[in-house]
Formats: sequence, structure tokens, C-alpha cells
Amino acid sequence: MPIVAVVGRPNVGKSSLFNRMVGRREAIVDDRPGVTRDRLYGEVEWKSREFYAIDTGGILGEETSFSAGIEEHVKQALSECDLAVMVIDGITGVTPPDEAVADFLRRSRRPVVVAVNKIDDPKHEIRIADAYTLGFDDVIGLSALHKRNIDELLDKIVEILPDIPDIRTNDEIRVSIVGRPNVGKSSLLNKLAKEERSLVSPIAGTTRDPVDTSVVLDGRMFRLVDTAGLRKRARMDSDVEYYSFVRTLSAVDRSDLAMLLMDAGDPCTDLDKKIAAHVVKKGRGLVLILNKWDLVSAKGRPGDKMTAKIRDEMPFLPWAPILFSSALNGRGVQKVAKSAITVFENRRHRIPTNALNRLMRDVLAFDRLPSNKRGKALKVYYCLQSDIEPPTFVFFVNDPDIVDSSFENHILKELRTLGAATDSDFVGSPIRIYWRGKNEKDE
Repeated sequence: MPIVAVVGRPNVGKSSLFNRMVGRREAIVDDRPGVTRDRLYGEVEWKSREFYAIDTGGILGEETSFSAGIEEHVKQALSECDLAVMVIDGITGVTPPDEAVADFLRRSRRPVVVAVNKIDDPKHEIRIADAYTLGFDDVIGLSALHKRNIDELLDKIVEILPDIPDIRTNDEIRVSIVGRPNVGKSSLLNKLAKEERSLVSPIAGTTRDPVDTSVVLDGRMFRLVDTAGLRKRARMDSDVEYYSFVRTLSAVDRSDLAMLLMDAGDPCTDLDKKIAAHVVKKGRGLVLILNKWDLVSAKGRPGDKMTAKIRDEMPFLPWAPILFSSALNGRGVQKVAKSAITVFENRRHRIPTNALNRLMRDVLAFDRLPSNKRGKALKVYYCLQSDIEPPTFVFFVNDPDIVDSSFENHILKELRTLGAATDSDFVGSPIRIYWRGKNEKDE
């Protein structure tokens, strides 16, 4: 997805506007300048277009000067974004720091939309004219506080944003290699590509930007993407590292599946779980790889113990295959491509409608269906598979509100069992289920 950076001097309402764009309160809003110190990102969907919005908070300095810190922050934001929204204060008008930010924006050659904030009332529209002195054509007066003209801003953003080309060739498998810093992602990519495509270093964070590598493995064309290691936000100590984090999320978005590398000596960390959750949220396939397996003692069936640990601590991933490898000496790497191909095909599998109807007839007839507090029982009329990548199923029922999580989990298990009977058990692929109400008389 494209990246939109919200930039500007302190206390012009960047965080308030960011919150409006992403549709929830992510950034702290305060009248004091410089409150936002952590850079935040959020996903925005508007008129069938999606993009990441970045709140470039933490821009500090005197109102009348343009410090070196501000300059470096804006430079990095502009180097990574596809479009910049420059926020200025419509009450105070254009200031010297605004002009300095605008100067960087012009030199960056990035598309720019100027958001004149704090235009709370139509009678203040005359103040918008001052913003045209910054030299940009697209200027919109709005009020982030009162949600005024936010729609107009989003319309302009999606109008300007470039279309991201799909560069995949037929049947090319796009794989993003993700994980915490220094778990061996670059080493794995180099081992698969059989050459040094990514810089390998014991220093965590060596890889900053996603690196694409095309390679043929097991007779299939792969596009491998080595990504920067992901850390907790509080540990992101530079602009480069922060934007690398956002680019990593974007790399997952354009992949068919992700290989989540975990350190065999320290697996299942909170960040590992968050990365996996993002992959699942995006509907991508997932392969879990325990790297540095050569450092683990072979005594006491370590593979079984590690598998049990992962299933226990990451219970939302019972369908994800687990591999053990050493990118350093190549142990287990030969299984990576085969597993990726299986997951890729499983994610595209479609169950015939007649098989789904048999599931409804043969399985649900013997199950005790859930009911609500008034004793109304769930009735399932029929289901269909509406999509693939990931496999998506729609169940038509008398009342979707009656469906509880335990019943949905039961259906998920039955779908995987049914998939196995039709040449795919959906290993490595998430499954999405939607419940739709249907009037019984209509049925």
C-alpha cells in the first residue's frame, strides 16, 4: 500500500488530523507543542483505496527556527512516502517554519496536499488563501477537531496517490521474510538465492529496506523479500528504522505468504505474535521457521518440545506449518521452498459447492447448534465459498448474532477437514468466515 506522511511544524494539529484519517484515536492530542514523540502509523481505507498514514510527530524546535533535528526528520519522511499532507495552522497563518517545511517538500518532488487546519467555520475560509503562498496547487481548508472537510482531503489523497503496479509474473510466488532483528532473515535469503543478495552482519538492524530477489526453487519462480527486523515501537531509535518498519508491513501486504523467522533460543516473543497476527489479519499465508536450530541441543526430542511450546503460546496458529532450520549451515533450508509452494496452493484452493452442502447436511445435522438467551436456535441454510487468497466462506443463517466463537471454531475445523478430503487441508492459510442473515421464508 502507498504511504502518506502527515508533516508540519509543532502544534498545528497533525495528530488530530491523523486520528481522523485512520478513524480512531491513535495519537495523543494536546495543546502543548511537541507532545507526539513516537511516530505512529495507521491503515486508511477510502473509496476502495488503501494506504498507510504516518503521523510524523516528535518534530520539535522553536516556532521561529528550523532545527537540524526537524530537517532530518522531514527528509526521512519524504524519502519514504508516496504523498505528503502538509498541515498548517489556519489561525496563525503561514510562518517561517512552515516555509522551511514547504521548501523541503518542493525539493522532494513528492505530491503535496496542504491541509489548512482549524478552519472551524465557513466564515474563516478567507484564511485559506494565505496557504497558496507556499507554492502548492492542492490546498484544502478543514477542521480536524470538528471533522470538517476530512472527506474532501481523503478524496484528494486517493485521487493523487499512484497506482501500485502488480509486478508478479504468472504463478510467481511472492514471499516476505519477516521477523525480529538478527534472527537470520538475510542469511536465509542468501542461502535460498545461493548468492549474497542481502548484507549479513551480527549487528541487529543491518537491513533497512525490503530487498526483492527473484529465484527458481523446486521448479517454481519465487520473489523473495528480505525485510528489516521489526522491533517494539519504543525501541525504534531512528527515523530510518521506523520507516523500515512501515515498509516491512507493506512488504507483507504485497506477498502471497510470509515466512516468520524466530530465534530457536528465544521463540514466541510478544513481537513474534504481533507479526504473525498482522500476517493473519492481511489474509496472507504463513510458515513458522525456527532458525539457528544448530545451536539447540539434540537431547530430549527438542523438536517435539518446541512444537508444543509454539502451539501453546500461539494458539491462534494451529494451521501454520513449523520448520526447523539453520541458515548458517543450510540445515532444513531445502524444506522451505516446498512448504511455501504447499501454502501458496492451499491459499488458492476452492471447495466445490456440492461438497460444502454435504458438510451442512452431514455434519451440522448431528451437532447441537447454539441458541440465544431467548432459546432461539441457530439455523444454517447453506454456505458457499465466495473467494480465495485467502479461502473465504459465507454462511447464510437465520440470525448471525446467535453464532458464538466456539461454534465458529468448530466450523473452521470442519472446513479444514473437508478441504483435506478435496485435496487441500488449507495448511499455512488462514480461513475467513462470514455469517449472513437470511429470512427463513425467503429460503
